[in-house]
Amino acid sequence: MHAVRLLALGLLASLGGGGSADAQSWPSAKPITMVVPFPPGPALDLVARLVGSKVSDALGQTIVVENRSGANGTIGSSLVARAVPDGYTLLAATAGTHVTAVHLMKSLAYDPIKDFTPIIAAVEPATCLAVHSAIPADTVEDLIAYARSRPDELSYGSSGVGSVFHMMGELFNQTAGVRIKHVPYRGVAPAMQDVISGHIPMVFISVSNAIPAMQTGRVKILAVLEPTRYAGLPQVRSMSEIVPAFQKPSSWFGFLGPAALPREIVTRLNAEMAAALNAPDVRSKLEDNGMTVIGGSPEQFGALMQDGIARYGAIIKATGIQSE
Repeated sequence: MHAVRLLALGLLASLGGGGSADAQSWPSAKPITMVVPFPPGPALDLVARLVGSKVSDALGQTIVVENRSGANGTIGSSLVARAVPDGYTLLAATAGTHVTAVHLMKSLAYDPIKDFTPIIAAVEPATCLAVHSAIPADTVEDLIAYARSRPDELSYGSSGVGSVFHMMGELFNQTAGVRIKHVPYRGVAPAMQDVISGHIPMVFISVSNAIPAMQTGRVKILAVLEPTRYAGLPQVRSMSEIVPAFQKPSSWFGFLGPAALPREIVTRLNAEMAAALNAPDVRSKLEDNGMTVIGGSPEQFGALMQDGIARYGAIIKATGIQSE
């Protein structure tokens, strides 16, 4: 009977500690899948592959980047939300999939907070206001005066209805006291091309998409939209320096796992991803593509998500933005 009792206690202990044991042996069982919920090529895909390669080397385990695009990033995100929280399925996410989607998608298949475990906020893509070179405005103040003298005559492009750039355009209208009409495009490239060709006068867009046209003199970058100046264009003021009421929430890229991801795994991934983001070769490539490293703890990332949900929600409510 004593032997049976010991055996039973041993079985209970092994069952109760299985999660911890799995976490301690992670990642020895199989390759890790990092889901990117967009097609190959865009900035998020670059971040995932740069970080994934470094973390793979550090862990001694293969990380497979898998593009599962569709429905503005929510298909791939849903896949990770339903995954087993064992550290073998991760998500490269954006503020679009986990912040603005809360307000703009009527039937979001996941809860961005409850269904995921934050690991690390990776980067902040620098964004800007760019205007066609022929627009008689060399500063934001010039543009505001020009727009006020022509209410509803000017237009701005964005990467689509409900995009961060659409919200920034409406926030600019609201805080600068102007009326500039929105022209949505299916992506940043066609919006930028129409500014270059003079079909529309201005665009809210990522710095990386605007710099090539600025260097050839076809557009002027009047301001960056983040609260502080972008290191790659230190001479360009931030919009909040000019229009103090313009306060852009973060449009981060970051890494998450499913809900209930063991703390040991989260801590290890956070440390390895932070090291990857700050590796000189990775950091330089990110900066070359208009991104600034954020980093920080999982808790700080969670707070950043909550802040974005509240602040983007306020912009959406105040400006009446609705998804198509």
